Amino acid sequence: MTTVQMNDRIVRYGELQPCKTAFIDAHTPGSDQKENFTIVGAGVSESADQHVHIADTPGFNIGAAGQPPGCRNSLHVHTTAEVFFVLKGRWRFFWGRHGDAGDVILEEGDIIDIPTGIFRGFENIGTDYGMIMAILGGDDAGGGVEWAPQVIQDATEHGLVLGDNRVLYDTTQGQQLPQGVGPMPVMSEESLAGIPEFSAAQVVPNFVARYHDLMALSRCQPASVIGADAIIKDRPGFDVDLLSRESISRDMYQREHHEILMVMRGHWRLGWGHDETAGEAILAPGDTCAVPPGLAHSLWPSMSGEASLYRVTGNDDPAGPTQLPASFSI
Repeated sequence: MTTVQMNDRIVRYGELQPCKTAFIDAHTPGSDQKENFTIVGAGVSESADQHVHIADTPGFNIGAAGQPPGCRNSLHVHTTAEVFFVLKGRWRFFWGRHGDAGDVILEEGDIIDIPTGIFRGFENIGTDYGMIMAILGGDDAGGGVEWAPQVIQDATEHGLVLGDNRVLYDTTQGQQLPQGVGPMPVMSEESLAGIPEFSAAQVVPNFVARYHDLMALSRCQPASVIGADAIIKDRPGFDVDLLSRESISRDMYQREHHEILMVMRGHWRLGWGHDETAGEAILAPGDTCAVPPGLAHSLWPSMSGEASLYRVTGNDDPAGPTQLPASFSI
């Protein structure tokens, strides 16, 4: 793979293109300052204005959300995985029909695999602009998102209507639903009654991993974060591990599935190839690199100091609901 081809598979943090009209709550006070980033795959945006950086869908999607202090993402449900790690700032994740069943505060580097099928939201509770990186299960991650009824109602009152084609229409700009397209139906009371209300005591021990713990576990080998035998035992259609300075050699390796590198701390040197197409690139915090299957490559910190990155690897598992522990009562 040539350097030009590989550079096309690297999305630099400083070159991320945001969309401020991505979701139904884009006009709702308290949620109207969000920026959505679609990095790998089509993502979950409901706006035609959303820029997609890398169109590949390796069985999952990579995105990000940037928000100023006090800004929140409204309650919604996913039918496939929604995993976040905090790149910048301090964030509160909350869940439940009205967002009050449980919550947890995550600091930089912490990661959460929010169980599928429950309402969830998040907000920046820090003092500066914050950024969270997202891993979404399945190629069509946007097809499995539903909003809480009050979110749809609030959006309508502020001029945004979501069609049943999953496209947003802004009535304040004179837009109307096209012929044959109706408004997205609100979830029925029967459906709402079937949404679980998990407590923090259930979610936090099973689906949250703390950055400093992962760094300690990565001193001899990559820390396995999400997977069948990982700290967070789930099979969402991809595996996640955390690499630090002492957990990987400079030897070349290759995988049969897509591998996404998401830098948390420090600078990393990515090398690839053995012939005239061999090359190198430096990855910085917030950068995302999509390594294609079968490409021989190596990875190591290029500078002294703290270095860490999350590595997401595709597998043969289908994207589906969270695997809850046997002791998890619904």
